[in-house]
Amino acid sequence: MGLHWSDIPVDALSVLRKGVAIPAHPLALRADRSFDIERQRALTRYYIDAGAGGLAVGVHTTQFAIRDVGLYEPVLEAALETASAWTDRPLIRIAGLVGRTDQAVREAGVARGIGYHAGLLSLAAMKGASEDELIAHCTRVAAEIPVVGFYLQPSVGGIRLSFDFWRRFSAIDNVVAIKMAPFNRYATLDVVRGVIAAGAADRVTLYTGNDDHIVADLVTPYRLPRGDAPVTLRIKGGLLGHWSVWLKAAVALLERCQVEAAKPSVSADLLALDSQVTDCNAALFDVAHNFHGCIAGCHEILRRQGLLEGIWCLDPQEGLSPGQAAELTRVQRAYPHLTDDGFVAANLDRWLSGDHRTALKDIAA
Repeated sequence: MGLHWSDIPVDALSVLRKGVAIPAHPLALRADRSFDIERQRALTRYYIDAGAGGLAVGVHTTQFAIRDVGLYEPVLEAALETASAWTDRPLIRIAGLVGRTDQAVREAGVARGIGYHAGLLSLAAMKGASEDELIAHCTRVAAEIPVVGFYLQPSVGGIRLSFDFWRRFSAIDNVVAIKMAPFNRYATLDVVRGVIAAGAADRVTLYTGNDDHIVADLVTPYRLPRGDAPVTLRIKGGLLGHWSVWLKAAVALLERCQVEAAKPSVSADLLALDSQVTDCNAALFDVAHNFHGCIAGCHEILRRQGLLEGIWCLDPQEGLSPGQAAELTRVQRAYPHLTDDGFVAANLDRWLSGDHRTALKDIAA
């Protein structure tokens, strides 16, 4: 029997629908590229203490290649076991699902069996499929586990998806959310229009994955027509690779966006943060080199903070691009209010040791 969204614990479903910060969980490796489970657990503890409302594991930032080296299940299990031992706070648990239909269905079953609530479904492996084939694929996976749609930007392997696709996708009963990460305003609008056209606004919660435009996504009211009446839809939270670093500051930013979005107008000071966050993201995601160092850039910040031992990726060819380290230093110095280096330094030992006896130190930066 598959898992239906109505089977998700009420408190966890409420977290998802409220809108929270969900970091895309990186993969901790040793110098020989073996799995460093101690630091993997430390990352999970950090995210929880920084205020994450959920965890996304086995996704792009975790490196899709974990499937090729037998790490998909161990990585998913480590995150869930660590979270369960570290906190009683409800978290929405999202597992990445990839591949053609047989593989994605199999991964959905694995994730469901481990205890994940939903699957973030990448369609990158379905390049060349017709829209009917894509919808059939999504429907089959949704029979196993609640699905979070994933609009991955083409620059890192995603495919262009139409308004009609998102309308039909949103009509699938077991779709609970969509992460929009096309890094494209027009494509983002296609998703919002599709959810509204499907009449799915109450069931499908929108999350930004547009790391290039985070603040604007979180404060923009999308007021679009459905029939003769306008419907207003908002992006409630973020499921972001960018938020795999400096998460405590990101949680505070999300909370501020939610407060101001509920008001008649948004302050110029908050809007000014949009370009600052985007500047940080350009360094993290290595925009200057077409995103080559997007995972390594996040690893480098975590390495500087002491959470990771190194920036190793499963692919030895993945690393920082020329000049990327200097760009990371630049944005760290330029925007200390968007970092959480002090918070990490104050709590690093307890996360590495797993020691609950030492009090959490709530230091902003």
